[in-house]
Amino acid sequence: MARTGYTLPVFAVAAAKAALLCAQGQSVDNTVTLELLPEEADTAIACGASVAIEQCAPLSPQSALAITRSDPGDNLDLTRNTPIWAKVELQPRSDSDEPIILEAGEGLGRNIQGDPAIYSYAKKLFEANLSPLISINHTAHIMIILPEGKQLASRTSNAAFGIIDGLSLLGTSGISKPLSTEEHLDSLREVLIDRASQTKDLIFCIGSNGMQVANKAGIDPQRIIQTGNWIGAMLLEAARQEVTSVLLLGYQGKLIKLAGGIFNTSSHLADAKLEILTAALIRVGGDVAGAQQILAAKTADAAHRVIQEQGREMPVFTDLAERINSKAIAYVSKYADRVMLIDTVLFDRQGKIIVGEEKLTCRL
Repeated sequence: MARTGYTLPVFAVAAAKAALLCAQGQSVDNTVTLELLPEEADTAIACGASVAIEQCAPLSPQSALAITRSDPGDNLDLTRNTPIWAKVELQPRSDSDEPIILEAGEGLGRNIQGDPAIYSYAKKLFEANLSPLISINHTAHIMIILPEGKQLASRTSNAAFGIIDGLSLLGTSGISKPLSTEEHLDSLREVLIDRASQTKDLIFCIGSNGMQVANKAGIDPQRIIQTGNWIGAMLLEAARQEVTSVLLLGYQGKLIKLAGGIFNTSSHLADAKLEILTAALIRVGGDVAGAQQILAAKTADAAHRVIQEQGREMPVFTDLAERINSKAIAYVSKYADRVMLIDTVLFDRQGKIIVGEEKLTCRL
């Protein structure tokens, strides 16, 4: 049976609670207990979350530092085992002060306004668990530090959401519930079947950044389908539901895998994006030196920048979009024996459309 865990905000709050108790001169055990928000309680799990504290020490008579470590259960989560530090400093409270002031330390991202990337659920969790412990004479300045945050953020889509310099404390639940591959795919199929009963013209969003681009464009949410990495399986389900057209909307570093005939885009299964980009460059007239530059790139974003510097962005990505369309149409024809119109929109890590904007516009 898959093991549940907790989301990143829970560990941040746990570290902050331990540091707060320590700053108040109280002894801290190896674990702290948190109360999850009532609406987040799971019937299979007690409402209290018990979180291990790795280290805790006073820094001064009214400040302390505590460290815990993320454990998302059996989910594939890049924050697994990452350390979360919380520094708490108690200061005299003025009439205008809130009991808690949250600050972003190293590795915790900030939004484009410069505010800490700490969102609604996390703020409520801090409030519920720490405010009762703070006297009316003090304000707790809480700095969350993620020493590995910048490195980990480079492997996420945070930049596409305007979050810079680190990870965010984001989520709507404290409990991290793993789904098996079959369960996750089944849940996506259920949504598709429901939407396909209302419209036969769907938008497939690959990843959460695909959702952001679709929402920004004003696409009707009832036409939007999230696919996870199972694009091939979802295309075949769409064909079974007699969908007539699908627009594939995704980040170029993920969606271009279809141009190489890879219809499950999980990097755990296959990852040939640099080779696919190189082949496209050669098809549009690029030379060996240019191809070697792409193959030497460490990421799809870096390869994209190389292609831009070579002045071949539009021909390369137009070629890839056309190839994705033809491969996807052939895939559906072969495995579902149906003809379905498929178009592609590719965008960069920041959500800027590279090719296919007219395909998106015509579906508004």
